[in-house]
Amino acid sequence: MIRTPLILAACALLPWLPGLPPYWVTLADYTGVAAIVAIGLVVLTGIGGMTSFGQASFVGFGAYASAILATSYGLSPWLGLPVALAISGLAALPIGAITLRLSGHYLALATIAWSVALYYTFANLDFFGRNDGISGIPPLTLAGHELRDSRWSFTVIWLAVALAVLATRNLLDS
Repeated sequence: MIRTPLILAACALLPWLPGLPPYWVTLADYTGVAAIVAIGLVVLTGIGGMTSFGQASFVGFGAYASAILATSYGLSPWLGLPVALAISGLAALPIGAITLRLSGHYLALATIAWSVALYYTFANLDFFGRNDGISGIPPLTLAGHELRDSRWSFTVIWLAVALAVLATRNLLDS
């Protein structure tokens, strides 16, 4: 148990090592985001036994909700995150109510269909910026530092990975 905090502290200091190429830190950021996605897939497909190809749609719901709140309503991106989670959950209710009645190949095909349908819907609406998306989204700030620098993003991303691992472990142990 003592090793875990030491490992996390070492990881938190990793991007601040002198001489470390920024490209490596950016790759570690992408790896962290991919790790969060992989943890979700393990819970969904490995533990839950459901094959779904539509997770990106729910990420899109949250991303658009957060972006619209930040750009159109001036809400802090940090405050937009819980709202984005709520919007994703609300979108999942009707989609899940319809889709989860299916199983096997039909479930997988339905999730692909939802993903494609939502992609083309959002990509063709002016409100969502069509295929160009929404620009002018302010960056997250942490302790007065904008998270544009991949070293600061690293800290937030890998904290989220640690929380996802902890939450998944607690879920599996419950």
